[in-house]
Amino acid sequence: MIKKTAIFAFMLACGLLAVGCTPKKKQQAETPSPKLMWFDATANFERFNHKDSIDFYLEKISALGFTDAVVDMRPISGHVLYKSEYAPFLAEWEGVKRDESFDFLGYFIEKAHENGLKIHAALNTFVAGHNYKNSGPVFEGRAEWASIAYTPENGLQPITAVPKKYSAMVNPILPEYQDYILNIFKEIVRMYPKLDGIILDRVRYDGIMADFSDFSRSKFEEHIGAKLEKFPEDIYEWKKNSQGNFYPERGKYFLQWIEWRAQNIYNFMARARKEIKEVNPDISFGTYTGAWYPSYYEVGVNFASKNYDPSKDFDWATPTYKNTGYAELIDLYMVGNYYTSITKEEYLKKDQAVQNETDMQAQKNIWYCVEGSCEKLRGILGENRFLGGILADQFYENRNGLSESIKMNLAQSDGLMVFDIVHIIYKDMWSDVEKGMREAGEIE
Repeated sequence: MIKKTAIFAFMLACGLLAVGCTPKKKQQAETPSPKLMWFDATANFERFNHKDSIDFYLEKISALGFTDAVVDMRPISGHVLYKSEYAPFLAEWEGVKRDESFDFLGYFIEKAHENGLKIHAALNTFVAGHNYKNSGPVFEGRAEWASIAYTPENGLQPITAVPKKYSAMVNPILPEYQDYILNIFKEIVRMYPKLDGIILDRVRYDGIMADFSDFSRSKFEEHIGAKLEKFPEDIYEWKKNSQGNFYPERGKYFLQWIEWRAQNIYNFMARARKEIKEVNPDISFGTYTGAWYPSYYEVGVNFASKNYDPSKDFDWATPTYKNTGYAELIDLYMVGNYYTSITKEEYLKKDQAVQNETDMQAQKNIWYCVEGSCEKLRGILGENRFLGGILADQFYENRNGLSESIKMNLAQSDGLMVFDIVHIIYKDMWSDVEKGMREAGEIE
């Protein structure tokens, strides 16, 4: 009989008693965490119209430990970078013309696979125009798609007329538009059978001000089974506080409106997944959202697990709001941990208010640092995996912060997404990326 002490020694030598301290990388050695580099369409329009540039940068990110590349194929203008039956082709951007004979995505897929990388096509969803350039479908015969915003200063007006709104968002529940955008998604998946994944961006309402069209009013009235006496005031009314700042004073249907919008986004995501998978059952169905869940209800999105009940933590959620959680629909989920504070300790010292792109006003919460965000996201997402995203241009003046954000996202989330390669190239931040990846144990 083997003595217990000998068995103990054998187990100790094999590391079987190292409870809770086995390095993450060894646990996932067979399935490394995804590490994605994003290639924006318009910011990289000229550079990646050349095969040698694609070759060079795909080899470079592969050597740095990245496993995937995200290629933006439908920017906010609503054009696409492939020849489509449905959508206009982006033939020119800021004076640079694209070689229309060059199969941009096809070459990306070919070269990425040669370098052991996966390729995901990113497509903006509920947006169809670039407001600063008056370009895109909503400016070219599809004005009826534009979302109607309820603004504090001017009341109801099309999003195309709202100052400082660079993306012309559409009303997400328009049946005609949903059919249109789903045809684009299915078309690109069908045209590129070797594509590894599709990533949907801007699958949301524009913000708390949208959508207040007559169509949305009628559909909401159907939902609640009653006619609104005052619109939009029965949802909310803009008022000024003692500091002279506008705030939305909630009406009697505010909570139902918030839940209904989230349900609309859930329904679309479920439909999109089903129809895309019918074209290619093996393709990854992914999405990007901002990480700031406490205020993300403003854009009509509940990206939490269906098992999480936000009504216990937030006053904007009803007990049935949890039914709109869509985390379980997603194969690859990226969140924007777009914070310059990395650790909770650092954030608490700064006590910094943060206002993200979709926020009505600045927020203070432990969510608003990378470590705190990952910790909170883990709670609302449950067993569903998520990749921490970085906005690289936030670290132009703090290059070490980029390295630290890479390390923290890899340590506390299930992977990494860097937006965008143009920022890394522009400021030559490759050494900072390399440092973060090396110290995180992704490269030697």
